[in-house]
Amino acid sequence: MDPADNDERVARALHHAGAQPTGSPLTPPLVLTTAYVLPGDPAGDYQYARWANPTWTALDAALAQFEDAPVVTFPSGMAAIAAVFYGLLKSGDRVLLPADGYYTTRILGERFLVPMGVAFDMCPTAALAQQPLDGYRLVMVETPSNPALDLADIRAVAARAKAAGAIVVVDNTMMTPLGQRPLDLGADLVVCADTKAVNGHSDVLFGHVASRATALLDAVRDWRRIAGAIPGPFEAWLVHRGIETLELRFARMGDSALALARRLQKHRAVRAVVYPGLPGHPAHELARAQMRGFGSIVGVTLADRAAAERFIGACRFVRAATSFGGLHTSAERRARWGDAVAEGFIRLSVGCEPLDPLWHDMERALEAL
Repeated sequence: MDPADNDERVARALHHAGAQPTGSPLTPPLVLTTAYVLPGDPAGDYQYARWANPTWTALDAALAQFEDAPVVTFPSGMAAIAAVFYGLLKSGDRVLLPADGYYTTRILGERFLVPMGVAFDMCPTAALAQQPLDGYRLVMVETPSNPALDLADIRAVAARAKAAGAIVVVDNTMMTPLGQRPLDLGADLVVCADTKAVNGHSDVLFGHVASRATALLDAVRDWRRIAGAIPGPFEAWLVHRGIETLELRFARMGDSALALARRLQKHRAVRAVVYPGLPGHPAHELARAQMRGFGSIVGVTLADRAAAERFIGACRFVRAATSFGGLHTSAERRARWGDAVAEGFIRLSVGCEPLDPLWHDMERALEAL
């Protein structure tokens, strides 16, 4: 991934509105309306609030610069995933989901897709290279996986899936379009929970779908319009604010995560550290080839459940929270949600705090175990 390309995308996103008349606001307007003036025969971009909103339009345009593809926005990351499933699948289809990815996606399959006649199988992320893909309508990839941080080769999976006639969807929430470019690697659609790093301020639920395949994205957009899974204009405005600092935040978070991972793996109280940026990660070379940077999530395994809980509780600069990608460093013991990880496994989401105070805080907490 060429850093200069990312720089160009960021610059375009910050100035996507182009030249504007004197007196125009620098930030997009927050348009709170449920109806538009519509005399005569229906025409124009704005006819009814469930179909379009100028604040969505501004955000879609900015996100499209990051993705190099048209974008449809949603009120959460799961709403974006649901729109892909409901917009593109029908009874009799088969889907392949990551066995070790975000668990709510699997719950959606179990609770709602199966009763509709859509079958799904699961495959661990690291095993996708060996998984036969014949017979699937849709293959979903989450790389790095959440929370174990395993990787899949997007380009290789996409080539095999397309040869088998499947649509390839990549959940790019962890890496964002600045850290990983699934569409450039052959994916048909990207889903992203902008609730996380894209917005970055832990104050809004949001998501988007991006695709260069017009027919696929039109189906997703139609499902949103008809089903009403639409974002609120205030939420769209907040995300637009967030993405204007995404490059700065993502770089700081990733640099700190790598530094912390290196330090944590040397501490006697730490049983294991998993992070794609460490040479010991089994897919480190793939991470270097496929990603720009290694992201802000570090997996840390302590002795047991009690040690993990004591560590999180003792840190002053680490918030006990279940999300990730925000300004504030957060951590949680993921086994409490049923993930297939050790009882002492902590998903550490590194934020934007200065590195040394953050490390000294963690070191103090580790020394007390």
